[in-house]
Amino acid sequence: MLRAYKHFNLNVPFKENYYYETPRHKEIFEDLKVFIDCGGAFAITGIVGSGKTTLMNRIQDHLEKEGKVIVSQSLSTDKKRVNVAVLFTALFYDLSSSERSIKVPQGEKRERELISLIKKKNKPVVLFIDEAHDIHGQTLVSLKRIIEVLAKAKCKLSIVLAGHPKLENSLSSATMEEFGSRIRMFSINNAISDKVQFINGWLQEYAIKPTKPSDIMTQEAIEYLADSLQTPLQINDYLNKAIQYAFEIGEQIISKDVIDEVLSPDLRSIEAQLRRNGYQAQQVCEFLKATSKEFQDFISNKPNHPRRKEFLKKLASINITN
Repeated sequence: MLRAYKHFNLNVPFKENYYYETPRHKEIFEDLKVFIDCGGAFAITGIVGSGKTTLMNRIQDHLEKEGKVIVSQSLSTDKKRVNVAVLFTALFYDLSSSERSIKVPQGEKRERELISLIKKKNKPVVLFIDEAHDIHGQTLVSLKRIIEVLAKAKCKLSIVLAGHPKLENSLSSATMEEFGSRIRMFSINNAISDKVQFINGWLQEYAIKPTKPSDIMTQEAIEYLADSLQTPLQINDYLNKAIQYAFEIGEQIISKDVIDEVLSPDLRSIEAQLRRNGYQAQQVCEFLKATSKEFQDFISNKPNHPRRKEFLKKLASINITN
């Protein structure tokens, strides 16, 4: 791999993933800073690789450096098991001065001690929860109650969720109206409106001067790659694949044909779209009210599938298109 990068006069090893801030990112960043100071619930949503976690981390870092609010974060990696008790534990850990003596009280005492802790800090508190699309709906509804209880005690708590579009779809459903109608949504899908500019910026970031993007990749290849991909993660991945493949076949510049060879043929398949939007096979079967075999036959494009039109219509309601 390193030889391939050197072949195209690119810096090696790469730094952390290239961050390209758009006006949409800046808008969300500024809006959240203001809203968090007031308290409430917020959600940043986007497909896999759209940059929501990166954006959320930047917001956290900024707030911690600024010091005007107490930043808390749920570190649990198994989001399907995250419940209200787990989130209370995160808050108690981050609000207490010593982790060694942490013991989260039970029952009525838990809420009262949390109020006492926040009042001692005398600052708004914000709790960040990543991968929130996997959290149970009832846990999300309970978060609304926590915010309300603290607000009544004149304590400001904000909860910032980050997740795939499945989270937004769930919160927008009638069954989640109790919480969904009270949450502000921020989508970063299509935040990068000019992907050609993003690719050129990526190449400029890593090219060793005086090498220019046009010395590495043809304009046709750049435009083709931009048209074929959706997210920063995809672009980063396929640029690396193109660099490696072009080196292996002895190309001096990456052409459209090279891009065509490395692009996955199922990039826009229904199955790939579902995964990018946060849906696992079992969840899709429940949504479609279908058996596992019916779903597998459908995504395999078996001819004359009896429920094909029905499935496509339902999937279109969550922005999954054929």
